[in-house]
Amino acid sequence: MGSVPFLLKYQKLSTGKGDLAKMTHLQAGLSPETIEKARLELNENPDILHQDIQQVRDMIITRPDIGFLRTDDAFILRFLRARKFHQTDAFRLLAQYFQYRQLNLDMFKNFKADDPGIKRALIDGFPGVLEKRDHYGRKILLLFAANWDQSRNSFTDILRAILLSLEVLIEDPELQINGFILIIDWSNFSFKQASKLTPSILKLAIEGLQDSFPARFGGVHFVNQPWYIHALYTLIKPFLKDKTRKRIFLHGNNLNSLHQLIHPEFLPSEFGGTLPPYDMGTWARTLLGPDYSDENDYTHTSYNAMHVKHTSSNLERECSPKPMKRSQSVVEAGTLKHEEKGENENTQPLLALD
Repeated sequence: MGSVPFLLKYQKLSTGKGDLAKMTHLQAGLSPETIEKARLELNENPDILHQDIQQVRDMIITRPDIGFLRTDDAFILRFLRARKFHQTDAFRLLAQYFQYRQLNLDMFKNFKADDPGIKRALIDGFPGVLEKRDHYGRKILLLFAANWDQSRNSFTDILRAILLSLEVLIEDPELQINGFILIIDWSNFSFKQASKLTPSILKLAIEGLQDSFPARFGGVHFVNQPWYIHALYTLIKPFLKDKTRKRIFLHGNNLNSLHQLIHPEFLPSEFGGTLPPYDMGTWARTLLGPDYSDENDYTHTSYNAMHVKHTSSNLERECSPKPMKRSQSVVEAGTLKHEEKGENENTQPLLALD
């Protein structure tokens, strides 16, 4: 896949009668069920959609310190959906989105799938993205933590690959409404690897995903987490909103509790599901297209007007995929681990640890 430009020069659009047709177009392609879900859960009203968008756009003048490089209707609409059409909250998220990029310019240089660092992370399965959506229409993202080779992928490049993936996925209006699920498998994730998750880089990730991106996360699920992942929570807790904490679940090796929230027919066998084991190259092939197998030929064109060309020769190192460590949670399709006495404490939202 080539670059997917998403930041455009600011153009203030009028709200004349012609805009009503544009607003109708913004909902074109959505199923009737999704339109009704947006109305009930997100307070989306097609009759005043143009007014909601324009009111957010009108707030831009209050933040002259931020370069709002894209302000078209479709772009602003995803922020309104992410904040249930509370206009002030939607604008705050829009401002944080661009401010995060201004404050972390290096992360967004050559922000495209064939950037060497991002490409390595994608090839190594960061993130994995299941083709099938769950019973709520949510896209399921996977992270197999033990596959993080710290000599090959920096945490920042993995975060960049995740953010880029979300940028591509959030173009789908259905996902703007239905949202995402993230499952992290901590099998074989060593204490040494965990020690690299410093407060500063965890804060960077939380700011990028929780505070600055217009996505609805329906849940973050930990499976097979060791004790030191519990300890990491004490580091990130100050940066998490209550709403986020309520949606983080620790399942341990109890797949029953995971399946109560995500049905097995939507999960690969690594998580006790009925689907085949996840192919680590699935999402990488989707984003990279023909470039997936052409791993040494890179084009360093700018991703958008905000980003400069990447010139670091250190990122030109070889990108061939390394053998993946498969999850130790693989079970036969449809086989569930029954909860044992005392085990349910690992299935509670992290908030329950307060």
